[in-house]
Amino acid sequence: MTEARSQSSVSIAKAPGPGRPRSFDEATALEAAMNVFWQKGYEATSLDDLTRAMGLSRSSFYGAFDSKQALFIRALEHYSRNGLRGLREVAGTAQDNPVDAMMLALSDPEGSPKGCLLINCITELAPHDDKVAEIGRRHLEAIEEIFAAALNPGNPDSVRDAARAYASLAIGTLTLRKSGISADRIQETLKQAKTILTG
Repeated sequence: MTEARSQSSVSIAKAPGPGRPRSFDEATALEAAMNVFWQKGYEATSLDDLTRAMGLSRSSFYGAFDSKQALFIRALEHYSRNGLRGLREVAGTAQDNPVDAMMLALSDPEGSPKGCLLINCITELAPHDDKVAEIGRRHLEAIEEIFAAALNPGNPDSVRDAARAYASLAIGTLTLRKSGISADRIQETLKQAKTILTG
């Protein structure tokens, strides 16, 4: 899924302990942490990786985010919010066919092979982490709702199955991209699948 850059307001966090409190842009810190998790995966990401990328001392890190796990959940939620906002913008600004525009945005054939952070995390962690599974489920359900609204604005409930099929197809192409399949082949896959879905 395409990554939408954070436009969140600045949030000030203070490190515990003596001396002058350290202030930082929490949205920027979350963005940095998100990118580390995205690049390395949860298990391979160390606390040193995170504090280095976020520009924080350990005391500031623990004071603001409590733990690696808590930060990870917040980073996933940050990613989900921005991604869904970006997808709604794609649907709302597409001049001809919002479904095609969303399919292209989600599959992102020309994008990085690191894929979608949430899909990566669902694969890695959801089987044994209920919170990650919940975030992933909510995210996928929201994508289906956006597709349904684009397919039939007047009665989105009538096209839920089709919306789920489109969303599943777009997300499935991320696996193709991660395996090194070319952008041209991914786009052709989308084209052929749409023919099947609309035929």
